[in-house]
Amino acid sequence: MAILLRLLAAHILSDFFFQSDKVCGGKQDKTKKKYLYHLLHGFIHAAMAYLIVADWNNWLVPLVIFISHVLMDYIKVEYMKQEAATFFIDQLVHIAVIIALWSSLFGHDATSCQDFLKAEWNSQDVWAVVIAYLLMLKPTSVMLSLFVRKWAPSVATDRSLPNAGKWIGYLERILILTFILTGNAEGIGFLLAAKSVFRFGELNKAQDIKTTEYVLIGTLASFTVAILVGFATLLLIQ
Repeated sequence: MAILLRLLAAHILSDFFFQSDKVCGGKQDKTKKKYLYHLLHGFIHAAMAYLIVADWNNWLVPLVIFISHVLMDYIKVEYMKQEAATFFIDQLVHIAVIIALWSSLFGHDATSCQDFLKAEWNSQDVWAVVIAYLLMLKPTSVMLSLFVRKWAPSVATDRSLPNAGKWIGYLERILILTFILTGNAEGIGFLLAAKSVFRFGELNKAQDIKTTEYVLIGTLASFTVAILVGFATLLLIQ
């Protein structure tokens, strides 16, 4: 399990933290440059998997990650619409490849994993918590932005601070996850109440009920994802 969690951590880091806007946009370029961006992104995934798994004689891991990621990303960009369903399908394919790779190479070979499992930092619990916190940041932010995108055009959003909503979401999800992992789930209620108090004035003066509904959808979706990931992590580490 520790190696599987390592592979998942490498995927999250590469797909959401080490993929710049330039690379993301470059993959959709209409010229042949797009192939270079696809290859660069695939190389980043392969390199991260190779470094984090740290099985230096095993070149099959980065090779499979590189080929599968480049192919799936190319299919997504060229033949699929940019919407929430596409995002979920893309991530499910990548995760399925990671699980299949782990199962075939490490799932039944205790000796090849022995050196990794000796280290305290390489325990299943540590990597489960690391992945949970990584998910609370950009991965969930991207998913939520795709989820609420269809309502955004009908709501005036140009009066807020640049990227303020993104960082508010990061912080609230990190707090929720921390509350759950430390056995203080009741803190979620206080967090929701505090956020409601701060936003009450803004929503009370809104000219249209659409603004209130838009904020509620985004807030509740963010809280729901954080709570589900928190309790799933808690079950895994227990």
